[in-house]
Amino acid sequence: MRIIDLRSDTVTQPTDKMREAMFNAMVGDDVYDDDPTIKELEKYAAELVGMEAALFVPSGTFGNQLALLTHCHRGDEVILGDDCHIVAHEVGAASVIAGVQLRTVQSDHGTLNPVEIEKRIRKEEDIHYPKTSLICVENAHSSGRVVSLKVMEEIYQVAKKHTLQVHLDGARLFNASSYLNVDVKEVTKNVDSVMFCLSKGLCAPVGSILAGKKDFISKAKKNRKLMGGGLRQAGFLAAAGLVALKEMRENLKTDHEKAILLAKELQKIPGIKLNLEDIHLNMVFFDMTDTGLVSDHVVEKFLEKGIKINGEEDGLMRFVTHYWISEEDIHFVVDLLKSLMNK
Repeated sequence: MRIIDLRSDTVTQPTDKMREAMFNAMVGDDVYDDDPTIKELEKYAAELVGMEAALFVPSGTFGNQLALLTHCHRGDEVILGDDCHIVAHEVGAASVIAGVQLRTVQSDHGTLNPVEIEKRIRKEEDIHYPKTSLICVENAHSSGRVVSLKVMEEIYQVAKKHTLQVHLDGARLFNASSYLNVDVKEVTKNVDSVMFCLSKGLCAPVGSILAGKKDFISKAKKNRKLMGGGLRQAGFLAAAGLVALKEMRENLKTDHEKAILLAKELQKIPGIKLNLEDIHLNMVFFDMTDTGLVSDHVVEKFLEKGIKINGEEDGLMRFVTHYWISEEDIHFVVDLLKSLMNK
């Protein structure tokens, strides 16, 4: 049975070209700085996003937490959105690894108000206050929305006014640049560091990149070792990452188009509620409460037909399109959901 996996774009399998590149990769011990393919990936990645240097890391969460650890001292404060990935889906790691306090700003699908950010900056030395060290933004946001470049610029101006650094959680950075139809450097020009994933929609099996200034990456490299991320012959993974960055970015627009198709077909089902304007990427969030269907039941029945989905979270279902989902798959999924309503 062929499996249709809509749980996330993290489930993507490497392409044949990636597998070939991994098989043929030149490798060496990266802790000794001996891996030529890692070096090639890091150089290419840094240039791609307009940064001085880059570092290969095992995952997006690892990259974000490494950024916090490198930018901040223990007890410092980080300002970020109340629904961002670092707050909601990284297991409280900021308190464990970097030892920082998170001060949140209300987020509108990832868009933060620069005025509200500035209000939360600790502007005075006070025996009672932590020091504000970092502002974090997320683009594309895990709600499936893309934050405007104007807002990012305004946040950066606030940060520089108060001599603060800005880190971008860009797990789906290239989805954001694709949606905005701009070069990725336009998204990263108003931040000091950026993390982006090589997996997800780009299909590499493992790995993310942390990029920034040379001195920042130099410090981050030591902290990566401290966190257990010193890898040995990691060039096998880097080889897939190079294919991802060089050949898979253009495909993201197709993933977005498939998400719109899926959303439009779901909208035709009585009781399904969703907003097409919220679909910027390859994620379709929808409410099926009024259909009478129960999330766990749908998950079970879908799996019987070879379709993997997650149950609802906060009252919403989420289907995610990616390279391995076809238009035929989309119609099959929608038809099955319709059939469950008729039973």
